[in-house]
Amino acid sequence: MGVRVQKSKITTPFGSWPSKITAELITRAAPSLNWVQSHGDRLFWVENRPWEAGRSVIMCKQADGQIVDLFSSPFSHSSKVHEYGGAAYTVAKDILYFVNAADQRIYQLDLTGNKIPKAITPKGPWRFADLIIDEINDTLIAVCEHHRENQEPENYIASIKFNLENVVIERLVFGADFYAYPRLSPDNQQFCWIQWDHPQMPWDATQLWRAQYRDDSLSNHQLIAGEDNNEAIFQPQWSPDNQLYFVSDENNWWNIYRFNLGHSESVFTSETEFATPLWQLGMSTYCFLDDHLIGCSWTSDGIWQTGVINTKTHTLNPIASEYTSLHGVCSHGGNVCMVAGAAAIPEEIISITPPSSPTVVYSPASLPIDTEELSQPESIFFPSAEGKIVHAFYYPPANTLHDADNSDLPPAIAICHGGPTGATDSGLNLKIQYWTNRGFAVVDINYRGSTGFGRTYRQELVNAWGLADVEDTQYAMTYLASKGKIDLDRCIIRGGSAGGYTVLSALTFTDTFKAGASLYGIGDLETLATDTHKFESRYLDSLIGPYPEQKEVYRARSPIHHAEGLNCPVIFLQGLEDKVVPPNQAEMMVNILQQKDIKVAHVTFDDEGHGFRKADNIIYAMESELNFYRQVFDLEENQ
Repeated sequence: MGVRVQKSKITTPFGSWPSKITAELITRAAPSLNWVQSHGDRLFWVENRPWEAGRSVIMCKQADGQIVDLFSSPFSHSSKVHEYGGAAYTVAKDILYFVNAADQRIYQLDLTGNKIPKAITPKGPWRFADLIIDEINDTLIAVCEHHRENQEPENYIASIKFNLENVVIERLVFGADFYAYPRLSPDNQQFCWIQWDHPQMPWDATQLWRAQYRDDSLSNHQLIAGEDNNEAIFQPQWSPDNQLYFVSDENNWWNIYRFNLGHSESVFTSETEFATPLWQLGMSTYCFLDDHLIGCSWTSDGIWQTGVINTKTHTLNPIASEYTSLHGVCSHGGNVCMVAGAAAIPEEIISITPPSSPTVVYSPASLPIDTEELSQPESIFFPSAEGKIVHAFYYPPANTLHDADNSDLPPAIAICHGGPTGATDSGLNLKIQYWTNRGFAVVDINYRGSTGFGRTYRQELVNAWGLADVEDTQYAMTYLASKGKIDLDRCIIRGGSAGGYTVLSALTFTDTFKAGASLYGIGDLETLATDTHKFESRYLDSLIGPYPEQKEVYRARSPIHHAEGLNCPVIFLQGLEDKVVPPNQAEMMVNILQQKDIKVAHVTFDDEGHGFRKADNIIYAMESELNFYRQVFDLEENQ
């Protein structure tokens, strides 16, 4: 019987380790999966393919087990409602209906015959998302965003009668600023939706409404939840026996409720969250297995889990699995299906027959490297300002061939997630492993304002963006340094967009970090408040304060107005076609650092906007950032 010999590692300084996790490998990594749906004996999902310039393909597992693409290029599933889109397809009577990325029209595709999609909505100013279908009346129902010249788009729930010579698009529900989750009851008699108005965001305050539905018209509108504008409703859904369920945070945590006999009751109460922020329409964290059993996913301490709630006994039975990142939950033939991943598992589609463990339905790619090369995240809580307790994932350096001297501590990179209303989880992120495999520690921070830790934690960022998040990044690093985990003299901070704002604020107003990377980071809050799309046009009202009433606060917290406070090396990575963060913001800060004779790098891409999408540019950006840090800290890659 053979014995595996453990090779002794080469002693190499932290930050200088050679690695097989290249930037090129990351751009060729597994696709992302989303929007799982079921219809009859078919299971559907969407696969986003980086190698096809980000084309999103609707895939299907058929009754015979065969997995197929439902359409070919140039068609691509993608909605631009709210700019961020979301789920934009539905299936009925062997017909697929989906929104095509290029023209935002709804197309239909016969799943039993012709494989060429046919447009059913005309060219025009409409965008659609969150599609459902009234099969009895041959009517599509969707969230519609109607764009108009020189004014905000109008959002409403539309009914689309398509079985006519001329397609008719009518407003079914209108009057509020935003809508989500139009849903028909199984008996086709009831209809529900959520809505909200400026200046609220969907994670601040929404309302759940119900109405009687008959022949494509509504009556007897009733407000079910959210009357006081102090709770955020998520994913209303009808059970098989026509009971209305939804997720609410009225008791601080996003738990599942049922509306029954005129009032709402929690079906299972816990200090965990069964929801995510509604950046994209159609998100799903639970489904019905029968009248009383709910398959669900929830997050606790940053880790996602799955299980089944019994609404009769108000109990939750967890299902053991190795997955820690879950989304896109739906029921399929008595099973619970979803997208699942973990720190060493790329996203895949799984199916669960409770109480059994998950089985894999579809795995698009194997891990391109040995799992032993991967750093395993440690979920940590640490004290921040005023004794606030904050969450992060700590990734220690990991490499099978190299290790540092026992007396050495690693340079550390604090990562600021975007949003800022959002969260980081412990799913596989090769962009993190890119650093840890080279001998850097990484701290992925769920600063105050992040989701997954209750409404109170989420609202800690109200009027405090640029303050609380910056404090939390500082305290995370000093905490880990006190535990002997990182070298406080070699702390780096990086982030993009909203995370880039936290980076620039931390570098401008504090001296904790010795270097930083701003990827299309926000430097001027006034520009963001006055020149953005409808969905986020009032977002800063809660994060900073109303504008222009709080104009002085905006200027006080905008790094671009205090760039003289930048006193450490920074690399700026910027697309020159960026409409969200004008390139001149980075240029101004670069010039100030150059005048101070402080090391600075300015990497620009003529063909990129707000975010980098082309593989060659992503590779160049990552390699430039690595080289910058190695120059700053005098690190040379050992061969």
